[in-house]
Amino acid sequence: MERPSWEEYFMDIARLVARRSTCLRRQVGAVMVKEKNILATGYNGTPSGITHCAETGCLREQLKVPSGERHELCRGLHAEQNAIIQAACHGVNISGATLYCTNSPCIICTKMLINAGIRRVVYLDGYPDTLSMDMLHEARIEVAVFRNLVPLPAGGE
Repeated sequence: MERPSWEEYFMDIARLVARRSTCLRRQVGAVMVKEKNILATGYNGTPSGITHCAETGCLREQLKVPSGERHELCRGLHAEQNAIIQAACHGVNISGATLYCTNSPCIICTKMLINAGIRRVVYLDGYPDTLSMDMLHEARIEVAVFRNLVPLPAGGE
């Protein structure tokens, strides 16, 4: 068995975190890492104590909102937002960290990542948000597309 690189390891964890998502449209996982230590994780879904979209239905689907538009028309939080909130709740400094995420961040998450001091973003899949990429580059945040995807074992952990 080949030992995964650090990049593979953290991206595999982001993919596993995404499996906790309660979103009906897209399952996203995020992992904040500094000096090879996991600081926080997050997945997309409704806030704690709020009914999941599986029970209420997807408001964005009902309104036919295209992906990447009208983020305020959603009951859920994005994975990156939940990771930032988790770090804040536990008093964890994420400034200077790398974000490993299964999707590239939207513009709302990008603005939060910039102000949180994230220095690097590694993602698997793109997201239809060019303004987000423009702002990440302007903020001099390194952005990398993860290419060495190693499949997770069948059947879970």
